[in-house]
Amino acid sequence: MSNVTVPLNKARSNKRALALSSLLIAGLAVASTNSAASAGATSRTAVVASPIESRDPRGTDQIIVRMRDGSTPDIAALAREAGESVSLNRKMRDGGWVSKLSGRRSPAALAAIAGRIAALPNVAYAEPDLKMFAAVTPNDPLFPVQWELFAPSAGLSGINTPAAWDITHGTSDVVVAVIDTGITAHADLAGQTVPGYDFITNTSIANDGGGRDADPSDPGDWVTTAENALGTFAGCGASNSSWHGTHVSGTIGAKTDNAIGVAGIASGAKILPVRVLGKCGGSTSDIADAIRWAAGLAVTGVPTNPNPAAVLSISLGGLGACPATYQNAINDAMAVGASVVVAAGNSTADASTFAPANCAGVITVAATGATGNRSYYSNFGTSVEIAAPGGDKNVASNGTVAAAGDLTGEIASTLNSGLTTPSTDIYAYYQGTSMATPHVSGVAALV
Repeated sequence: MSNVTVPLNKARSNKRALALSSLLIAGLAVASTNSAASAGATSRTAVVASPIESRDPRGTDQIIVRMRDGSTPDIAALAREAGESVSLNRKMRDGGWVSKLSGRRSPAALAAIAGRIAALPNVAYAEPDLKMFAAVTPNDPLFPVQWELFAPSAGLSGINTPAAWDITHGTSDVVVAVIDTGITAHADLAGQTVPGYDFITNTSIANDGGGRDADPSDPGDWVTTAENALGTFAGCGASNSSWHGTHVSGTIGAKTDNAIGVAGIASGAKILPVRVLGKCGGSTSDIADAIRWAAGLAVTGVPTNPNPAAVLSISLGGLGACPATYQNAINDAMAVGASVVVAAGNSTADASTFAPANCAGVITVAATGATGNRSYYSNFGTSVEIAAPGGDKNVASNGTVAAAGDLTGEIASTLNSGLTTPSTDIYAYYQGTSMATPHVSGVAALV
């Protein structure tokens, strides 16, 4: 297993960092010992984008083009290679342009168009704007079911947070960005956040009546049966709202020792909610902008983030090689000291075939169950740096085979009861590499 380096906003005591490493990272190492380590997230991950011409939910109508000399792409040349009308949507920080086709195309069709554009003189690269999917001893009453936070014991594997909490719960100068579906109001998360941002440009996917704005609230990402059958979200799959970002946020930063709900790993740190996933997922270009902004870098048309994150927690992903658009954004974030933690994916496949899990420099996280073995759904392989508790519905919290209806082997965290729009606070079990990722992000915030 490779070493994990976590740069923070302020220098930490070497003594304290060493103590925490032995208590926490060792616990994660136990989890990954039995792991070989889908695109990022829970077992009920939302799907993305519906095509108009193509019913493949991964379809999109955007291609990212970057010129070698930094110039603006020639629309006529792009249209000629695409065989249809093309417009330029916006310019990205790294010089790439988000270009828009006349309609949604299948991933194969997009790849073919991007390949033709990439062959044009002076084009540095052209790549589809890929869709990503949401790859779950204090007095908190649900702490007893948070098996993943306990010390390792015979046959069981946890990350031993109570011993770490004797040293620290984290400090408010350390910010963890949750780049996800946004966040809902929840009693266990009140006062735990700093102002975030909504980076979704497509108003239909945003589902909140607008595009980018300073409100990262999660309005819901449900898809109805009718929407799945025809129109913008055709082929996405009908589903209730996931409240995915709220669940991830609770694992990292839910209030601890407040006599309600669950205990967060780093309750003294702050959560920066950054919304990039809406109905049927989100786009690579929006996610890349969000990565830079979360790390404190400038993004055109967006106010500067006054609370740069030391840790970026990204529980999402999609099939394919790491796009240059992703890699450039990740490189920029790491250059200013941010650690980028991403989900390995839930497809029981080699993580090297999923982005951003296969991007260089990221900390890719596989999932384990209560016994420390790889969860049945988790991706694996040499792209994985570490494994952490993500839950496994087949293994109960005591390490035995789970009976029908026994969810104790999954991860309990904050959620919302609304099937579509937000309603009341609840707590729920989820499983996935999306749930494993915030465990590593939370530990990173403590060290």
